[in-house]
Amino acid sequence: MSSQMLYPIHLNLARLTKSWIRIPPEVFAWNTVIRKHAKSAYPIEAVNAFFRMQRMGVPADNYTYPFVLKACGRCLRVGEGRQVHCLVVKSGFLLDHYVGNTLLSMYGDCGVIRLARMVFDEMPERDVVSWSSMIAACVTWYALLACNEKLKTWTVMICGLSNHGRGEDALSLFIQMEKAGLKPDSISFTGLLCACSHLGLVKEGKEYFDRMVNVYNIEPKLEHYGCMVDLFGRAGMVKESYDIIKSMPKEPNSIILRSFLSACKIHGWDHVDDHFKELLLEIEPSLGANYVLAANMSAMSHQWDDMAKLRVAMKGKGLKKVPGCSWVK
Repeated sequence: MSSQMLYPIHLNLARLTKSWIRIPPEVFAWNTVIRKHAKSAYPIEAVNAFFRMQRMGVPADNYTYPFVLKACGRCLRVGEGRQVHCLVVKSGFLLDHYVGNTLLSMYGDCGVIRLARMVFDEMPERDVVSWSSMIAACVTWYALLACNEKLKTWTVMICGLSNHGRGEDALSLFIQMEKAGLKPDSISFTGLLCACSHLGLVKEGKEYFDRMVNVYNIEPKLEHYGCMVDLFGRAGMVKESYDIIKSMPKEPNSIILRSFLSACKIHGWDHVDDHFKELLLEIEPSLGANYVLAANMSAMSHQWDDMAKLRVAMKGKGLKKVPGCSWVK
């Protein structure tokens, strides 16, 4: 049986990790394992897999090195990255353009500008990726040094990356902040949990929330609970969202309620307390979308009388549903 048949791309990481002992000595199979881990929330597993591959005598190719170097950069393992660099030189892949660019990026991600510059200077051919990686490394790390490693600067960067769709970069920066010896604050974790929500990293989001409470002794605020409700809701884990809301020391705000009720509607979860619908309308009685959402929830639970009453109340207040639009013509 070929390695392609043994390792379909949709295998989850737990199965991949447990299957190490059964992996046949083909580079493709190892590359699949390393690539999956390198893109996951635990890139260190890609590094571990690479060195296990070496111990088993399986030679790496020009596809293996970029995966493991990217993983080293993401988890800031410059020591392991330098070992991989030595193997790149020994195996003759230093002149490979893709490998060279990834090696440069790894040193840049780890803040070792001297080695990044050395790789850059020794590259026989430089493209826009090479120049961009070198410039980005200098700008990022010298800017951080100029800021004297102030927590506020790191927090602003984490939240900014998270809010602009660069969740993976936000998570990577959080790891760098911890390695720099800085203690994250409440706002740092808001950006971090938001990034986990948008990336669908349920396990990691739960772990960060637990660390916030148990390691850093930060009392969760509404925004932290809101991120967790959104995280579970996006993943279809509506019961977990419900449990989070019930565990809150105070009533949820309208943002949390809308997030939860929308998840219930999308995933067909009809075990909703009427109290949540009533509370949403009480907090924001002049927003037509809230009445529409509450009415839809009543319809899903076959509460036709309640749905009709909500429609009448909405009409009586002169509220209208804001029509949706599509840019597809």
